[in-house]
Amino acid sequence: MENTFGKPIIPENEKERLAALHAYDIAGSSPERFFDNLAHIIAQSFDAPIALISLVDEDAVYFKANVGMPGTDVVPRGVSLCSLAVLDSHPTIFENALEEPCLLTNPLVAGEFGLRFYAGAPITTPEGFHIGTVCIVDKEPRVFSELEQELLKRFADSAMEAILKRQQLLKGVEDS
Repeated sequence: MENTFGKPIIPENEKERLAALHAYDIAGSSPERFFDNLAHIIAQSFDAPIALISLVDEDAVYFKANVGMPGTDVVPRGVSLCSLAVLDSHPTIFENALEEPCLLTNPLVAGEFGLRFYAGAPITTPEGFHIGTVCIVDKEPRVFSELEQELLKRFADSAMEAILKRQQLLKGVEDS
């Protein structure tokens, strides 16, 4: 797998993390209204041009919801900054991507896209596995406060709750 960050992007618990992700049968699934609505609320709450709800699979990052990057449903894991955000329990914040050595060769930063700001909070299962992120992206550097980080974490918690509800609904359909 390509890795544009110059540092490891595979967590030590990768096998278990992937099993947890796959148990929800959501990565690569069709768009769903709740997740789309949540991404719009996230974008508006932060006045961000791009908001994503991502799921980090073995080789790819799937966007369950995407505001601001139409037509992009999946990107290689080794390119997506969401791959870094699932490595930590706390939000991953890059206020100015051009000042981050691990991002200088990333094509989203160095290339035409021009990513300058990224804030991503991990979507964490009840068992503690980081299966994806709620993130915002901008093409301008910005400052991201502690209060904003807390709000982003709450949005990630809401995304996890929605994934759990989705799984319960799908299981109920299978059981009937």
